[in-house]
Amino acid sequence: MRNLKNVSESRIKGEGLQKTVWDVATDSIISASKTGTLQQLSRWTLKGSLERIASWDALSDDPLLNLQYFPDSSSTCLIFARGDIVVVREIPQDGEEKIEIVGSIDAGISSAEWSPDGELLLVVTEASTVLYLTRDFEELVNITLKSDDLNVSDHVSVGWGKKETQFKGKGAKELRDPTVPETVDEGTLHPSDHEETTISWRGDGAYVAVNSIVSERRVIRIYSREGNLESVSEPVNYLLGALSWRPAGNLLAGVQHREDCLDVVFFEKNGLRHGQFSLRLTNDEMLSWGSQTSLQWNADSTVLAVCFKDRVQLWNMMNYHWYLKQEILISLEISRPTPLDAAWHSEQPLRLSTGSGVEMAKFKFLSLVQRGPTSPPGDYGVVVVIDGKILKITPLRTANIPPPMALHEISLKENVNDITISTYGEEARPSQAALKLEVLHSTGPPSMYGTDITAQNLPYEIHEPSMIPMESSIFRLTENGALFAKERLLSGNCTSFIETPYHLIFTTARNLLKFVHMTAVENMEVPLDAPETDERCRSIEKGARIITVMPSIFALVLQMPRGNLETIYPRALVLAGIRRSVEEKKYKKAFLACRTQRVDMNILHDYAPVQFMDNVGLFIDDLQKVEHIDLFLSSLREEDVSKTMYRETLPTEESKAQPIQSIELEGSKVNRICDAFLLALRDRGRNFKNLITAQVCRNPPNLDAGLFEVADLRPQGREKVDEAVEHICFLADVNRLYDNALGLYDLQLAVLIAQHAQKDPREYLPFLQNLHKMSQLRRQYSIDDYLGRHQKALKHLCGLDAFDDVKAYVSKHSLYEDALESYRYKNEKYSVLMQMYAEYLQSQSQYKDAGTAFQYLNDYTKASNSYRLAHLWEESLSCASLIPLPNDQLRSLAEALASDCVESRDFFSAATIHLDYLADVTSAAKMFCKGYFFREAFRIIALHQQSQLLDAVLDPGLLEGMATMTGLLADCKGQLNAQVPRIRELRVKKAEDPLAFFEGDVDDSADIPDNISLAPTDASTVGASLFTRYTNRSNGTVATNATRWTSKNRRREERRKARGKKGSVYEEEYLVNSVRRLIERVNNAQDEVERLIDWLMKREMAERARAVEGMMVEIMVLCRRCMGEVFTADIKEGGDGDTFLEPILREYKRLPFHVHGQ
Repeated sequence: MRNLKNVSESRIKGEGLQKTVWDVATDSIISASKTGTLQQLSRWTLKGSLERIASWDALSDDPLLNLQYFPDSSSTCLIFARGDIVVVREIPQDGEEKIEIVGSIDAGISSAEWSPDGELLLVVTEASTVLYLTRDFEELVNITLKSDDLNVSDHVSVGWGKKETQFKGKGAKELRDPTVPETVDEGTLHPSDHEETTISWRGDGAYVAVNSIVSERRVIRIYSREGNLESVSEPVNYLLGALSWRPAGNLLAGVQHREDCLDVVFFEKNGLRHGQFSLRLTNDEMLSWGSQTSLQWNADSTVLAVCFKDRVQLWNMMNYHWYLKQEILISLEISRPTPLDAAWHSEQPLRLSTGSGVEMAKFKFLSLVQRGPTSPPGDYGVVVVIDGKILKITPLRTANIPPPMALHEISLKENVNDITISTYGEEARPSQAALKLEVLHSTGPPSMYGTDITAQNLPYEIHEPSMIPMESSIFRLTENGALFAKERLLSGNCTSFIETPYHLIFTTARNLLKFVHMTAVENMEVPLDAPETDERCRSIEKGARIITVMPSIFALVLQMPRGNLETIYPRALVLAGIRRSVEEKKYKKAFLACRTQRVDMNILHDYAPVQFMDNVGLFIDDLQKVEHIDLFLSSLREEDVSKTMYRETLPTEESKAQPIQSIELEGSKVNRICDAFLLALRDRGRNFKNLITAQVCRNPPNLDAGLFEVADLRPQGREKVDEAVEHICFLADVNRLYDNALGLYDLQLAVLIAQHAQKDPREYLPFLQNLHKMSQLRRQYSIDDYLGRHQKALKHLCGLDAFDDVKAYVSKHSLYEDALESYRYKNEKYSVLMQMYAEYLQSQSQYKDAGTAFQYLNDYTKASNSYRLAHLWEESLSCASLIPLPNDQLRSLAEALASDCVESRDFFSAATIHLDYLADVTSAAKMFCKGYFFREAFRIIALHQQSQLLDAVLDPGLLEGMATMTGLLADCKGQLNAQVPRIRELRVKKAEDPLAFFEGDVDDSADIPDNISLAPTDASTVGASLFTRYTNRSNGTVATNATRWTSKNRRREERRKARGKKGSVYEEEYLVNSVRRLIERVNNAQDEVERLIDWLMKREMAERARAVEGMMVEIMVLCRRCMGEVFTADIKEGGDGDTFLEPILREYKRLPFHVHGQ
């Protein structure tokens, strides 16, 4: 649906102009002309002047066949029909001539053409030979054109043969295959054929085609670059000499002269026909300016130039239809024997130069869509397509009709070259504004024949001005794809763009559609290539181009390379429209857009929450329909979509709703909205369905309130109740509703829910009938027990004064605390329940609480036993003393408790038991020494005046403690010296070769396993791994991970981690954790070391004290030194997977100077 717009045209007069060629290096044109016997070569510069390059004498009747310019050597090659090949050098080197005849063919030349790369010259002589010449004009191949060449391609006739051999009997027409032609061409030569020979190279220079006459038949031969004959064309009646090979390589274009028209026919490389189209000439035009034709494809194979005697037509194909886009009148001279010369620019596909005998012209075209307004309310999506004398007009908002069809086709008298679309009457009647079409024809004076064409309230008015003005815009697109906003570059690979009042929309060569908010040029933000995360960027089909945009319906129309249209509704357009509607409080329009485009309804609130809460009544009045309000309420979620999936991309200073958005509302969003709707709906007396929906859609759903709303409808009749029950059953799970209805003790409502839930009456009717027969408390107890609400059931059961049932129910459901609360003022029953509770706690191994319960009941025997099992020796011995126990039993109990304390390494408690209950000072002192409580041991020895124990107990205890502590510190030192270098070695290996570190050595030729990922892992302290099988985190979904990892697999992985086998991926993690535990042990041992050193000094063991302190200081230095290496900075910051947090190393306080300074 794109037209060719002539944006630049220059003409210059000349005499005897023959041919033109582009100098792509300077964008100038080289032209050849002849006046009499003077042959001239000139350059048409960018300044507009015609500068002569060279001139020489030549034969007056020697026409120029080919003109080729070589920018690398600044030379021009001219080939003449008499056989001369002339090279003109603009800057000749030493030993070179400016004008040189490099060769001559005596037999004469009928046609010549250079290959696209300029390395080969194909010459067809008058002697029916084909010559391949190099750039230095050395002959490579010499081929003779023979009639036997026609046998190269064995074309099969699928026609019905000659007319005299066809079956003409009854029913012959019905039997004929409609796909088979009635007649088969025999290659008949047209009487007015000029017998010229033409040559055309394929775009890549691999093949060349020669169109010539052989045996009274015009044939197209296909040769390879090496000179091999590949194929010949099938016979085509009245085929003319025009020939042009499409640079893309798939088709060759020729011209066929039919009885009443001229057709452009296409051939494949194998010589077979491949379609055609008519040039739409009348008989008079065919006999006058259309009697001579030639063809030229442009560089990108999109435009075919058809050259006649006085004009050039530019044709374009889209969706298998050929459009006449431009007809350029060059000269009124139609008596010339040859068609006009036309040359396309080889690097800029839409630049064309033409030359006639007296004039030379150059043109620059743009391929663009000529569309109507894109601003509401006039954004009807009107697109006008030029096709010769026909204007194809389609308002895509009204009728999305793909090309080549159109909603309106307007036939004009002359071919149309350009058109503009404008509006009028918009100020007076915005909803009835009309479109004015201004048309520029190729020939004839402008005239006004305006008429109004109305179709579905979309009028057009047609005018014919003398020129078409260019649209003014701050945006421009260069030929190399650079999109500028004034002087600022927005994109370097743009392929098409369009403007709306709110967005600049453009496509890129990376097949992306991007939206830029219309702000000040310096504030325009072009989105990144991230269609997955940014609403302003979207992936599109390769080669798609923008046709038009209709912001009113959020639609954007794209045209694919093959020509078909695709209408999309980009999120950026949709969300921009919804936001504008919310800002303008047009909630119905915004709601309908959300529903149609499947946008989360939460944006209606989240974009402007304060405004929404202040206008809930307006929202309800605007939507009106019950179904719409229900749909909105049922779509509510706690997520703020304006900050997640629909984040505003407009800069803050440009956003009108930004001050509203910045206010944070506390509490549940869903409940806040539902409460506001309930209040507004009740004030308006709206439909009961909306009230039920507002209750059920709360977070969590308030099903009880919804059922109360249903129950309140009973006075209004059974029909209302049934309708309400059906509605609430649609909104919530019917099984939950049935249970909640029972929980309200409303059996009638429960029956209605069960009926609408299509439950089996045999399942619920007997149960409900049985409940109906019970007393109120018994019914409530039975319902709560059925629903699993045991605490409420117990309260109802207590009200029935059935204590035996209460005890059984409490024991069954372990409701001891609730029962005690209910009977706290009934001492006898309270004591019974407390006894049950104490025995229950004892059975559940909750010995401390059981002991407390037994002690409350004054059962000191069981209390003492429970306290003993709970390792509470003070309470156990105290209760045993209150029984009271005999002395021998009490002593046995004390010895057992002391033994338990020793096993749990609670030496202080064990020493206290030996001292207070066993009166054993020696054992108590030993226990204190084992726990490094030397001060307590010294105190009790002195208190009981047993000084002999200083040498017998205290000093040996100090020596034993020193031996134990030095052994511990030596083990820590050895562990650090072994594990820290190993951690360093593992990290070096992992950094140098991650694959070998995680999977072992991998051969370069081996296939890498397909479970390699760059996802985070739990197995590495650097926070990343290459193998997802070593971690339960991957790029998959949560459900995928949940099914992938069973509990058995997790336990197996945990065991592997715990072992930390050398060489496995878990070794580093194991070693780091081991170092952390070591530091924790060192921290815990500091108090014991300080007490040990202090009493070693007091007992005159200074050397031993210094030795222990020296080892401790050394261990502290080693720990502090390794922490910066083992627990690296990036691990401290955390991340996915397990992180190795750096432990805190306590500062060790050294002894006074007189201890370590000696």
